[in-house]
Amino acid sequence: MKALAEQIGDIDGVNIYGRVVGVRGLMVEVAGPIHAMSVGARIVIETGGARTIPCEVIGFTGSNAVVMPFAGLEGVRRGCRAIIVNAASQVRPCAAWLGRVVNAMGEPIDGKGPLPQGSVPVSFRNLPPPAHARKRVGEPLDLGVRALNTFLTCCRGQRMGIFAGSGVGKSVLLSMLARNVDADISVIGLVGERGREVQEFLQDDLGEEGLARSVVVVATSDEPALMRRQAAYLTLAIAEYFRDQDQSVLCLMDSVTRFAMAQREIGLSAGEPPTAKGYTPTVFTELPKLLERAGPGLGEGTITGIFTVLVDGDDHNEPVADAVRGILDGHIVMERAIAERGRYPAINILKSVSRTMPKSADPEFLPVIMRGRQVMATYADMEELIRLGAYRAGSSPEVDEAIRLHEPLEDFLRQAKDEATGLASGYQQLQQILSSVETES
Repeated sequence: MKALAEQIGDIDGVNIYGRVVGVRGLMVEVAGPIHAMSVGARIVIETGGARTIPCEVIGFTGSNAVVMPFAGLEGVRRGCRAIIVNAASQVRPCAAWLGRVVNAMGEPIDGKGPLPQGSVPVSFRNLPPPAHARKRVGEPLDLGVRALNTFLTCCRGQRMGIFAGSGVGKSVLLSMLARNVDADISVIGLVGERGREVQEFLQDDLGEEGLARSVVVVATSDEPALMRRQAAYLTLAIAEYFRDQDQSVLCLMDSVTRFAMAQREIGLSAGEPPTAKGYTPTVFTELPKLLERAGPGLGEGTITGIFTVLVDGDDHNEPVADAVRGILDGHIVMERAIAERGRYPAINILKSVSRTMPKSADPEFLPVIMRGRQVMATYADMEELIRLGAYRAGSSPEVDEAIRLHEPLEDFLRQAKDEATGLASGYQQLQQILSSVETES
């Protein structure tokens, strides 16, 4: 009843509206009471029939407001009424949302009926917790993936990025994390996802067991830029709600790059100048505002954030990847060359970093982890000579050891998507591989 009373209180007693005076591409100009509009305010355009188009104010030009739609502009004409909506940009999640799939506005799209509304409103665009008040990252988190658990150990409340080109296995790795991670709840944001792949991800990759403890937010690539950006905001808003309930939350977002592309479209429409690769300045302003919302909270709850970055043309130094890498607490690099030789997940351990290492790793196994990295680095340095047959066995004991360990380590890093390995088990398997070669030698 409290939630219902608050929603009734949001209803306007008087309608304030303007009129559409122009449409340019994705942008609509509205004339009217400018004093009643502000950046971020909601506008509803009436097309004359039963259809209405929700919009958001993104700026002003002269005496007109510039708005962008959350839906297509079919049916909009000069003179259409544009009603100013007073309702706050917020959502009311609750535990009944688990197992549900929603769109960027928090509306159900899974055909399972209406969504119950919680009593606590959560803003789409919350500010991150104050830096001086939020807690530090917690204990090591079991992700269920051997390569990550051993060489890139992650803590509760840490934020990691998965950097990869298209078709290298990001979505499958995300599904492994969603099913196997030792967290209470998963909140998954599919931002700019291919529409064909949504059902495949839900049914094949995530599965019933994974979906039962997850909330999935979907905005496909054909939806307007505002919807794609809103999907990212909603994903973090839902994660924040469960974090404030002292839950351990895993927040997965695929992908931050599509969020940046949506923000670029909005910025260009608002008249911002393009900078690096056409990205507007607000892209690099909004990225930290979004990503900093993940992490430890003020209480016992945490948001462990795993964000994918679709690197353009396999260039890991392109502007969005470079900006995100500087914000997050570590990066997981997936390479096409590794995927092409059939090793999945295609993680390049040597190029990946967890910024909580070595403190997050088990101190007993830390020498084993360091030695494993050294062996892989030695093989990588000599790989070309080894494949060409230019290296002569016996020339270097370190290289000979790296050659003997290469295949066992590759098998260790290889993992099927329906397979899970715990933290302790991963450390022990790595130790057995290294000690078995010592015994042979």
